[in-house]
Amino acid sequence: MDITLTPIGSVHSSRSEVTDDGWDAETACITLDGDRFTPDALRELDSFSHVEVVYFFDRVSTEKIEYGARRPRGNMDWPSVGIFAQRGKNRPNRLGVSVCRLLRVHDLTIEVEGLDAVDGTPVVDVKPYMTEFGPRGRLRQPPWATELMRGYWSPPDTPSGG
Repeated sequence: MDITLTPIGSVHSSRSEVTDDGWDAETACITLDGDRFTPDALRELDSFSHVEVVYFFDRVSTEKIEYGARRPRGNMDWPSVGIFAQRGKNRPNRLGVSVCRLLRVHDLTIEVEGLDAVDGTPVVDVKPYMTEFGPRGRLRQPPWATELMRGYWSPPDTPSGG
């Protein structure tokens, strides 16, 4: 079965390079497609503190897609793990999901902080983040994942960049 998705809008950000780390420093806007949507589509979204943004990694070429295991970020100190045990952009369907702080909604634009998508990225969906959809029960993750995420949102505190 094939699934066809049409982006609802796109990301507008000062960040145009696909790089890791420091994403909380980014303020980005998601602008909805004005041919398909009116501002009513965003009515009351601003009553939430956070949104979940689903987007398409359009800059990942099909040759770079991973179907098995790899070392996250190519780091030989970390284990080789399956593509579904990590959040890398080279996923089979090239979909990314981020929970972002909602700053403002105006007309067809959603302003957010912490969206790890670059300028021009197609947005597939936006959902309000509701506490009840958050994790239930205790969370766990391997040490390599904690190490990988150390500077992802905020730059590391070390002078060498971590």
